[in-house]
Amino acid sequence: MIRMYIKTMFRNLWKNKTFSFINIMGLSVGLTSCLLIAVYIKQQLDFDAFQEKGNRIARVLMEYSFEGSTVSNKGNYTSVRVPLVLKNNFPEVEDAVILAQTKRIVQTGANLITENRFMYAGTSFFKMFSFKMLKGDAGTALAAPFQVLLTASTAKKYFGHTDPVGKTLRLTGDSNLYRVTGVVADCPAASQIQFDFLASFSSLGISKEHEESYWDANYTTYVLLRNREALTTLQAKLPAFMKEEMEGKHATVNFDLEPFRKVHLYSGYDAFLPNVPIRYIYILAGVAALILVIACFTYINLSTARSAERAKEVGIRKVAGANKGQLFWQFIGESALLCFIAVFVGMAAGALLLPAFSRLIGQPVAVASLFSLPILGVAAGIILLVSFTAGCYPALVLSAFQPVKVLKGAFKHAGQGQRLRRALIIFQFIISVFLIVSTCIIQQQLYYIRHKKLGYDREHIVKLPIPFTVENTDLIKSEFKQDAGVLQVARTNNTPVNMVSGYNMRTPDMPENAQIAVTANPIDNEVLPAIGLQLAAGANLTEQDIIDANGNGGANERLYHFILNESAARQLGWTPQEAIGKKMFLDESRPGYVRGVVKDFNFQSLQHSIKPIVLFSSTYGGTLLIKISGAHMPQTIAFLQSKWKQLMPDRPFEYRFLDDEYNDLYENELRFGKLMNVFAAIAIFLACAGLFGLSVYTAQQRIKEIGVRKVLGAATGSIIFLLSRDFIKLALIASMIAFPFAWWFMRSWLQHYEYRIAMSGWVFAAAALATLLIALVTVSVQATRAALSNPVKALRSE
Repeated sequence: MIRMYIKTMFRNLWKNKTFSFINIMGLSVGLTSCLLIAVYIKQQLDFDAFQEKGNRIARVLMEYSFEGSTVSNKGNYTSVRVPLVLKNNFPEVEDAVILAQTKRIVQTGANLITENRFMYAGTSFFKMFSFKMLKGDAGTALAAPFQVLLTASTAKKYFGHTDPVGKTLRLTGDSNLYRVTGVVADCPAASQIQFDFLASFSSLGISKEHEESYWDANYTTYVLLRNREALTTLQAKLPAFMKEEMEGKHATVNFDLEPFRKVHLYSGYDAFLPNVPIRYIYILAGVAALILVIACFTYINLSTARSAERAKEVGIRKVAGANKGQLFWQFIGESALLCFIAVFVGMAAGALLLPAFSRLIGQPVAVASLFSLPILGVAAGIILLVSFTAGCYPALVLSAFQPVKVLKGAFKHAGQGQRLRRALIIFQFIISVFLIVSTCIIQQQLYYIRHKKLGYDREHIVKLPIPFTVENTDLIKSEFKQDAGVLQVARTNNTPVNMVSGYNMRTPDMPENAQIAVTANPIDNEVLPAIGLQLAAGANLTEQDIIDANGNGGANERLYHFILNESAARQLGWTPQEAIGKKMFLDESRPGYVRGVVKDFNFQSLQHSIKPIVLFSSTYGGTLLIKISGAHMPQTIAFLQSKWKQLMPDRPFEYRFLDDEYNDLYENELRFGKLMNVFAAIAIFLACAGLFGLSVYTAQQRIKEIGVRKVLGAATGSIIFLLSRDFIKLALIASMIAFPFAWWFMRSWLQHYEYRIAMSGWVFAAAALATLLIALVTVSVQATRAALSNPVKALRSE
């Protein structure tokens, strides 16, 4: 019996090649998409899962404000004092470690290699984190200054197959050699802590003054708790403790603890690589479910539409003694066989597409992960779910036919399942419209982000790192400006893309202890014209202002000049015009006068509103901003490189364009947009495939009607309209239903941006029109073919 059922299954698949191909193709594409999304989601959910003590580790966030100020700052930074204070004063803390990641240039012979993942770590690093030591002693590897550990790939890069332990590395700008004390396994891709070099934190030579201060907050602190419950207890104790610590210091400092394993998906503050918001995971999981639903609905539609063809088969089987249960499981078996084939094809396609998918998500994904036990479990679950979900209704319908009526010809197909098919088509169209609207609005927001007027110019500006110790900036500028393509050369610390340094400001009129938290950045007199900041009042800095900031007679002789943005002037109670010439302090160590006020500009991600910022005159900074004309750009870059090698032979020429750095701020959003484009297109394609299959069957069922109409003089256009109008009606109904859901969903998504687009009605109208056109084109292909067929062939059997 089972053998006969299997033979019948294959016969039906082969007999109805078009419908079998559409079903298998639809399910295969849907399953491939679901499996790839499942691999990505699993990778994100498993972030930091390898850390054995991860459920007892917390990251420390610092929040501070000054007396008299309503502005507070918060971020994933602390001072070196924090881990010591937490470990020594709270029994809940078993250990604590401080980390700092930076760029360092490694010199090997005549080669200079910039390493972007050079991390400094405290001695407790390996007591907390489960990075595998391959060589060396984890207990002593970071115990002394100028010790460094290498990852396995880095050790091979610098020392080949020889043992690197005991050998030394030279870093430019550092007179001390770093001794290699061990080798660590490469950091897993799914780790928020990423490094290629791990050096002892004591190598930084932190002063005693900084060790006792909460304000030099340039580092990241993690604490190891005694148990998981200790986080709540410790968090409750911190406010009172810090209030006592800051007594009489006219400032408020507090710390928030983030569970280590929730940082990557739930924190608003990046770790050592960009976080992925959990809402993106939910959205992609929802898209995967919608794709699978479309594929299932296509199968149900085509199966029930073909019920008339199989009615006689069912009738004969029942007369021959088959009961309803046997027929039900036969059809479920057919569904399971089709799903099994689709999963097999989907797994193979997923393996082939995995390299391209890895590039799309920006993270390496091993082929083995597609065949891991959880993913295989998902695949098996999909087979069972789709087999019963997609196969159950057709099986119930077909197994319920009454043999007597069917064999007498009393069975009428027109009314069987018609309402269900229409409902499923409407639902497919709802998904399509929803995804079209969502994708369009996401792309509009991403376009808005990339092209919004930020208040500064980021085009044709080259960012070039420069050591803080370099003093011959004037010489570098004059040499660079020998090329006609170089318009401005400015020195600063942070670029306008992301200025994050925290300071405080005050005026002499404010109470002595009152201060306002502010972002600040050192600049020279060429920064404003180089990046195109617009003055609202006053003037730009002068060369003399830069000289005054340097101070000939020491720190006490330094005089600063400030450029405020409009928000900073407003915080100090001034209009832009009133601010000019006013005395103010940037911290107590920088007294000076306001030289100018620039119009507000976005100096951080568009997810944040514009805050007060102070640009102050200075002779130091780690960045050169070079404004070039854009004409003959390759030649200009080559000229800059040749001059750089002459002026800075111990530094590699590593430049970036400012707009590339800006795009890095939205790396996750841009990747998410690409993922939505791809999977929305797949969902729409699957809906079209199902619609095409149904239109093929509809045309076949009405072939004689079409023949009669053509004989009676019906035009081709009227026949195409006859076969298409029902689908067009369903598309219109689906659009009206989808609009409110799409509007609500995208409104919620846009709320995460402080600066965002306004949803326009034309997007919804365009989505409805696109859906109508897609439906019309899809159905018209088969309708046109039917309308152009020879009516004689259709009527010959009558």
